[in-house]
Amino acid sequence: MAKPTAPHLWTDAAVYTGDTAQAHTRRLDVLVQDGTIAAVDEHITPPANCTVHSCGGRLLTPALIDCHTHVVYGGNRAAEFQMRLDGATYADIAAAGGGIVSTMRATRSASVDELIAQSLPRVDSLLAEGVGTLEVKSGYGLSVEAELNMLRAARRLEGLRPVRIKTSWLAAHALPPEYQDRRSAYIDEVVLAGLARAKAEGLVDAVDGFCEHLAFTPEEMDRIFTFASGLGLPVKLHAEQLSNQGGAALAARHGALSADHLEWLTAEDAAAMARAGTVAVLLPGAFYMLSETRLPPVAALRAAGATIAVSTDCNPGTSPLTSLLMAMNMAAVLFGLTVGECMHGTTGAAAKALGLAGVTGTIVPGAAADFAVWNASSVAELVNPIGFNQLHARYFKGQKV
Repeated sequence: MAKPTAPHLWTDAAVYTGDTAQAHTRRLDVLVQDGTIAAVDEHITPPANCTVHSCGGRLLTPALIDCHTHVVYGGNRAAEFQMRLDGATYADIAAAGGGIVSTMRATRSASVDELIAQSLPRVDSLLAEGVGTLEVKSGYGLSVEAELNMLRAARRLEGLRPVRIKTSWLAAHALPPEYQDRRSAYIDEVVLAGLARAKAEGLVDAVDGFCEHLAFTPEEMDRIFTFASGLGLPVKLHAEQLSNQGGAALAARHGALSADHLEWLTAEDAAAMARAGTVAVLLPGAFYMLSETRLPPVAALRAAGATIAVSTDCNPGTSPLTSLLMAMNMAAVLFGLTVGECMHGTTGAAAKALGLAGVTGTIVPGAAADFAVWNASSVAELVNPIGFNQLHARYFKGQKV
């Protein structure tokens, strides 16, 4: 058994606890023992052998959580950016051999070490903004071994940096060229067979898919989700991004952790998600990069009582965004989220989207001591700036990093 460490107490802080979509802060003290928040109160008397840290009136929040990323991949797709500027659509680029398949080639050719080396700068960019937990998806290998290598890289990243990483198996992202006329075989031989191996190797925390007219149907995703359930794995889904395919309703029926994108979501499906406890993850980076005009139905999500999260969707093509602070600003400006919704969307709501509610994302007793101290006094000061990082210090499991 590890020897208990001395307690640490943070005082004189404007604390946003992360458990509400209201932007309220309170003057609170936070006591940490052995990497866990032991107490949160207006005034805590320091226990014996306690180290006291004054925040000097600064804002203290949970460490941020980026709950939807594709941060591990090979190569880049900067050339496609120019294609889009010249008028090509998402579907045009995919039909020309670009898009996900382009990244597939670069990812397949990279070793695990090379994937780590290419991913670390992106991870470091996020951590430098106070992020303490990341979700990392596969989905660019599109073969069993290449998909496994992506998750092997993700697992190793957690050992190289002070960060918590949750992994998602996303082999149902696109069809590789060798399976273009054999959809069912791809699901059998890559998606399901590879998932079984990923589970056996301890590489996977959840199962994801891309339910869209240019990807996988609800019927195909239902089959994949049923298999995942048999392995005891939770599910999530890229749904209703480019069209209404019924993916969010499917996700809700399976009790999914989240459904993500959601520009074409209906009010009925928003209600189904709320009843199922499925988090709505909004991804303004992709909306911005694709010059979309159809907004996700935020009012319907609010009316249904759905939990709303915000993430970067960091990926090489449609959202090359490595700033969660920027994603918060974009969610406010483009989607009309409130300051409190943006902040909750990257803390407590994002934790729920990863199955981590109560583990991280909130400043409450029993949660991990993952928090950030900012050179600010209000939550609005984090959401308002564009490209300005006010991080003063980040703590992971009680340790300054």
